[in-house]
Amino acid sequence: MGAAAKVDKLPMDLLSSQGVNSMLKSFKLKTKQQELLIRVTILFLVYVLAFITRLFSVLRYESMIHEFDPYFNYRVTQYLTQKGYYEFWNWFDSESWYPLGRIIGGTLYPGLMVTAALIYSTLRFLRFAVHIREVCVLTAPFFASNTTLVAYFFGKEIWDSGAGLVAAVLIAVCPGYISRSVAGSYDNEGVAIFALLLTFYLFVKAVNTGSLAWALASAFGYFYMVSAWGGYVFIINLIPLYVMVLLVTGRFSMRLYVAYNCMYVLGMLLAMQIRFVGFQHVQSGEHMAAMGVFFLMQVFYFLDWVKHLLDDPKLFQAFLRITVTFTVGLGAIALGVGTASGYISPWTGRFYSLLDPTYAKDHIPIIASVSEHQPTAWSSFMFDFHVLLLLFPAGLYFCFKRLSDVTIFIVMYGLTSMYFAGVMVRLILVATPAVCLISAIAVSATIKNLTQLVRLKSKPAIGGMSKGTTGSKTSSKASLDQSMPFQRNGALALLFGAFYLLSRYAIHCTWVTSEAYSSPSIVLAARGAHGNRVIFDDYREAYFWLRQNTPQDAKVMSWWDYGYQITAMANRTVIVDNNTWNNTHIATVGRAMSSYENEAYDIMRSLDVDYVLVVFGGVTGYSSDDINKFLWMVRIGGGVFPVIKEPDYLVNGEYRVDRGAAPKMLNCLMYKLSYYRFGEMTTEYGKPPGYDRARGVEIGNKDIKLEHLEEAFTTSNWIVRIYKVKPPNNRW
Repeated sequence: MGAAAKVDKLPMDLLSSQGVNSMLKSFKLKTKQQELLIRVTILFLVYVLAFITRLFSVLRYESMIHEFDPYFNYRVTQYLTQKGYYEFWNWFDSESWYPLGRIIGGTLYPGLMVTAALIYSTLRFLRFAVHIREVCVLTAPFFASNTTLVAYFFGKEIWDSGAGLVAAVLIAVCPGYISRSVAGSYDNEGVAIFALLLTFYLFVKAVNTGSLAWALASAFGYFYMVSAWGGYVFIINLIPLYVMVLLVTGRFSMRLYVAYNCMYVLGMLLAMQIRFVGFQHVQSGEHMAAMGVFFLMQVFYFLDWVKHLLDDPKLFQAFLRITVTFTVGLGAIALGVGTASGYISPWTGRFYSLLDPTYAKDHIPIIASVSEHQPTAWSSFMFDFHVLLLLFPAGLYFCFKRLSDVTIFIVMYGLTSMYFAGVMVRLILVATPAVCLISAIAVSATIKNLTQLVRLKSKPAIGGMSKGTTGSKTSSKASLDQSMPFQRNGALALLFGAFYLLSRYAIHCTWVTSEAYSSPSIVLAARGAHGNRVIFDDYREAYFWLRQNTPQDAKVMSWWDYGYQITAMANRTVIVDNNTWNNTHIATVGRAMSSYENEAYDIMRSLDVDYVLVVFGGVTGYSSDDINKFLWMVRIGGGVFPVIKEPDYLVNGEYRVDRGAAPKMLNCLMYKLSYYRFGEMTTEYGKPPGYDRARGVEIGNKDIKLEHLEEAFTTSNWIVRIYKVKPPNNRW
């Protein structure tokens, strides 16, 4: 009985094993399917990596908005989700730029706010109980993950799928992009870089295929970019420049004609729907290059048609000279008349400052005063790009080696963006996608060539020589075979070197992200004497005090850096904010800060100021305070009011706050408000009272008396100080 059972069981086991084997064989994937599975897996991991890398700030601190401008974006997004789109487009904000106010719907790029509001509405529709703040905090990491997918398809279009994968990995962790896309960095660039790269990819795809669908898609991508950020001007000038280069180099084609005409016409019509942009595409000097290239394309197409009709080359050459001369002359006349009549507005100061780095400093100090508008130091390039600085030239070499329409575009994008990144540190953000794509080409092509050398197998040498020719061939083969091990070893060494450099790049990116780009400016952190982390939450402490202890209609005067935060967090009216659209109003605040107290009091009374807020770092060593920004207040104020002269605040061209400081410096309003009661305080052991830790000197005026203002509140670490403006004395 037992034997029979064993005999019956054996065929059943064989059948079950055969069934499993057949099932496994049925799941066996082909080579292309395996490649696709690996590629999708890598992209998914890179997508997740790009998101979680940007969460250091949330894990270390809490879910909060960073910097200054994002607070305005957050406030507007809140208003949009609460009041609706109609109220948003017609919102007049009376709490900013008092007494002028601001029309919000017509003075901003709404792409970021509308995107966050749509995400929020979608999540609420799906029954996810989220706060709008969480959506705003995580919007930039979400779009950074989407950017990695666009980078993959872009790299694949330019070179191959390997370059696309490498580009996705590089841009996922590149500090140059992470600086504006960490969690909490709710700024326009967080969405705009995705839109910029998407527009470029779709346009290149349209040029490659000549497809009207891809051209239409690129126009919609451009519309999204216009709605998100003023950096769209880079797109509308780079693409015409690229088309011009193709025309000059004899690469005109119907594919290019369809792609550019559709993208420009539809993109321009869509961009005009943004109220802040309006008719700038046909009236602004910054957009005239795109229009000129558009008309030039029509001339090229017309000439191509005439050349097809005329069989006589000489006749065509004569017709060509007449047509080109007439077209260029007509274009120059139209441009001159439009500029002279005022129909075509000249370039803006920001555009001039990109072409001439010294322009803003000499003519528009308010632009030059912003730290992110300063020229870029070499250390910043190394900090943000690391090994990509070495791979970028190598990638350019490979692009020139395999020149095509798409490689010409990425070369132009890389070179122009790197130039602008050198002029303005903020534009490293625009150069980062190009640097990652070109570096990815270098990595992909190099590793592909090295792996081919590694895979080559040496053949055994053939013994004996019967003829001279045969002997020479055999000897050359033998020498080649003998050199194969050296080539393989060298290729292996180079491969290990490449992987080592890329691993160091990953380590550097992680360190920079966690230490440099994940610290919110509104919450400061420092290391204590014993290495422990000390948190300074003075900003939120001051804004909460303003919200709870001042009247609802109180007007707060501060330097424009803090305007957005005061309006969003303290819910109080400000005189100026970060929009910086009215230079005269900002200069008036600068004049008040740099004047004597009696003169400043008259200015503050004319502006109905109730409270004055200053930021002071002398106790904690915080260097980004108002005393260090004071010379920019003097320069901006002096640009409108000649009575304010910068040399009056300097001693032999030197800016000082100690006993050797200029008399006007020691008695101006900013100095008094910053150092009031500070002369009685001991900040460091062994240093005299009134020792300024931020500037490393003992202050020159310790006996400060206030006549028209009184101290209302000073935060626990003295970083934010708030003063109340006294009412005028009763004349009766």
